[in-house]
Amino acid sequence: MSSQPQNQKAEIRTNIPGPKSIELRKREDAHLAPGLQGFALLSGITVAEARGSTVTDVDGNTFIDIIGGIGVNGLGHSHPKFVEAIKTQVEKSSVGSFTSSARVELFERLAKNRPSPSVHRAQLYSSGAEAVESALRLAKCYTGKTEFVSFWGGFHGKTSGVLALMGSDFKNGLGPYAPGAMLVPYANPYRPPVDASPGMLVDACISAAKKQIKMQSEGKVAAIIIEPMQGTAGNIIPPDEFLPAVKDLAKSIGALLIVDEMITGFGRTGKYWGAHHSGVEGDIVTLGKQFGGGFPMSAVMSTDEITSAKPWSIPSGSSSSYGGNPLAGAAGAAALKIIEEENLVENSRVVGAHFLSRLKPFEDRYSFVGEARGRGLFLSIELVKDKKTKEPLSKTATNQIFNEFLKRGLLTMAYASSFRIQPAMTIDAGTIDNVAEIMREVFDVVEQERIYQK
Repeated sequence: MSSQPQNQKAEIRTNIPGPKSIELRKREDAHLAPGLQGFALLSGITVAEARGSTVTDVDGNTFIDIIGGIGVNGLGHSHPKFVEAIKTQVEKSSVGSFTSSARVELFERLAKNRPSPSVHRAQLYSSGAEAVESALRLAKCYTGKTEFVSFWGGFHGKTSGVLALMGSDFKNGLGPYAPGAMLVPYANPYRPPVDASPGMLVDACISAAKKQIKMQSEGKVAAIIIEPMQGTAGNIIPPDEFLPAVKDLAKSIGALLIVDEMITGFGRTGKYWGAHHSGVEGDIVTLGKQFGGGFPMSAVMSTDEITSAKPWSIPSGSSSSYGGNPLAGAAGAAALKIIEEENLVENSRVVGAHFLSRLKPFEDRYSFVGEARGRGLFLSIELVKDKKTKEPLSKTATNQIFNEFLKRGLLTMAYASSFRIQPAMTIDAGTIDNVAEIMREVFDVVEQERIYQK
């Protein structure tokens, strides 16, 4: 039974943003550097408090949140058990790399639900990119090789070492990139990256990858890194046979497989790990997001053998100043305990299926909804100008849709044509029904006013 509120609703009392939000944002903007997350800037709201799946601003407006901190907010806002665990630990100790009972509990809980039988050794960090950087270093240390393969549409962080592995034009203007990086096609069923029938998509992508690696690599690929389902690209769900084929490809070239479970891990997709949908075991696994329950933490997991590689394994060789401190240990242990006690993996599967059942009819109802898809509470809607060409909606149109949702009390990522939906794993069917009604109301307006044509 969830400790979070059920059947939550939006309540709007002022124009959005309200006067108090505007004033506080104005004061902050006097000092805030550009580049904050898009939805925070677009909304203009100032948060006062949040609980479960709702956020209330300083003007008294309450919004239903289906952004979830971009997958971070697995437990819902201010989960009472999580709050109590943080309060208790911060009164005792909060910094330092010494062993703590909280960290021991975290490691034991993590090992209990490990990605695969042999993957149980973990090193802790503060951010997703930091963990991925460490995973790349570990792969180099173990294999003695220096090259990496990643995928079109892939996202593994914004730091310099992983920027070369980013599969989008976000990195334009940020080069030069680290050498030895190769990007290959990801099996995206809605927007196939290669010319192939649906039944041949996986084979075509793997064939293209083999050719590219053969032509571009010097034969020193340390690892292939992959998201079992791509997040930033638009919550893309590949065919189940894709990940096993990638694993086979890695083996054939003597490379490790790094599975990036930042957003898909800990139940979001309706299984404990995203890779479990296809039965693949990664050699190295990176994790974060809901892993910390909202506390900024991440980790690298691997086997006894791989994590023994030097210099990664020497004292301070893979450490982080903040990773694994007592407060992080308490946060992670509490998050994993709540996920288990409140059966949130199963809730993600059941409630996520209900959410998708409310979204699927939009494909027939609206001319601009190209596809609604999802696994668990990892969902997406493709917003298109034309269903045949699949041309994405313009930024002008998606920003207006975002604002239509906002003024009705729904916080979304509808500012992108691949509209990602990843609410708290504690959300219930009643709250989802309230979300679906707002979505239908907004999409009716979009259809009637032909906003999608802008």
